[in-house]
Amino acid sequence: MRSLTDNKTAVAIFAGVTLVGALSACSSPATGTDAPVTDRADDAATATGGDYADGSYTETGDYISPNGAEQVEVTLTLASNVITDVTVVGFGESPNSKQFQGEFIDGIAAEVVGKNIDELSVDKVAGSSLTSGGFNKAVAVIKADALAN
Repeated sequence: MRSLTDNKTAVAIFAGVTLVGALSACSSPATGTDAPVTDRADDAATATGGDYADGSYTETGDYISPNGAEQVEVTLTLASNVITDVTVVGFGESPNSKQFQGEFIDGIAAEVVGKNIDELSVDKVAGSSLTSGGFNKAVAVIKADALAN
């Protein structure tokens, strides 16, 4: 006979496997062709080591959280390749998403202002590690935009 602990463990394992499967299914959209799928963030990933035009740039980055698809809007101001200002707007709908995006927003300036855009490496801010994925995608597109100017 199974104990209550065994049942809870089985449910937890099943939930974890289900979440991993769901997230991996979201990692690349189905196109119905064999052609590789790219987006502006993928294309922009190669934009490094350049001389970026001064100015303010705004882009949106998406990411997947346990609550589903999420987005953040990132505005960076650049001067001589250095970030002089950052603004992030979160679009989370669930209480958890709003909380983590809010914590990220509150802490991001301390992590990036004063840094060269090519040296930016954001992986976790104020306990929020998933929001940084959307932030990094937006930054990659901003770098491409700033190189094009």
